[in-house]
Amino acid sequence: MMPRKRLGRTDIEISTFGLGTVKFGRTQSLKYPQPFTLPSDEQLRALLNGARDMGVNFVDTAPSYGYSEERLGDLLRKERKDWVISTKVGEEFEADKFSAEGRSHFDFSPKHTRMSVERSLRRLHTDYLDLVMIHSDGNDLDILLQSGALQTLQQLKQEGWIRALGISSKTLEGGLLAAEVCDAVMLMYHADYTDEEPVIAKSALQGAAVLLKKVLASGHICHDAPPVQTETQDSSEHRDHEQDQDPIQSALNFAYAHPGVTSAVIGTVNLQHLRANLIKALRAQNMA
Repeated sequence: MMPRKRLGRTDIEISTFGLGTVKFGRTQSLKYPQPFTLPSDEQLRALLNGARDMGVNFVDTAPSYGYSEERLGDLLRKERKDWVISTKVGEEFEADKFSAEGRSHFDFSPKHTRMSVERSLRRLHTDYLDLVMIHSDGNDLDILLQSGALQTLQQLKQEGWIRALGISSKTLEGGLLAAEVCDAVMLMYHADYTDEEPVIAKSALQGAAVLLKKVLASGHICHDAPPVQTETQDSSEHRDHEQDQDPIQSALNFAYAHPGVTSAVIGTVNLQHLRANLIKALRAQNMA
């Protein structure tokens, strides 16, 4: 079963593997290597059940993920208490009916922040949100210090609508500040990008949770990797050799090697891929 860690300074326990859900509701303007179609409710139900059966209780969504919030709300309505739901504020996405590209726009004002949280509560059919993160446009410091979004989330937390707050950051400076003022920081960290590693270290000192995004580089790590070379050897050596050459296993090994990481959020709508990734995540944490 997937282990769990405390979400920063809160009493919330989340699985060390989080399920990302952008593919639950959006197909446009994404950086995945291959196009895909939105899965059916039956496929998503099987995916969520498969994740839950292996100990995953953390699911990450956002208003900018198209219909993701609404679909999760319908699918998890009868088992809300079994899941820790994270959503976001700040980014809105408009799909384009006449092309494959949509458009994002950002609003971090107090009015929009409160509206977004209230809308997420309705879409997710819940009376509380476990974690709400600011969906940064890259101007992390300005958002945290000037926009009023952070203060609005703090007020909503005091009012009992949200249990924890954070930011999905894009800069080292923003992440370092967030480690001081947020319950959680979501950041990008993988073998080819370690610029924000100081945020992980500072978060550990400050007691903030660290959530990793783009651990598999939006699928490019496995899609762009050369094929695994197979050789005739005994089964245990062959298995170890394959694991050494497996780009997903290597990426997860790197992610979980840092003790300051709370959870890695990885998205998929393929049940077979999910199960394989969960086993590799357990292996990376010396649990399998």
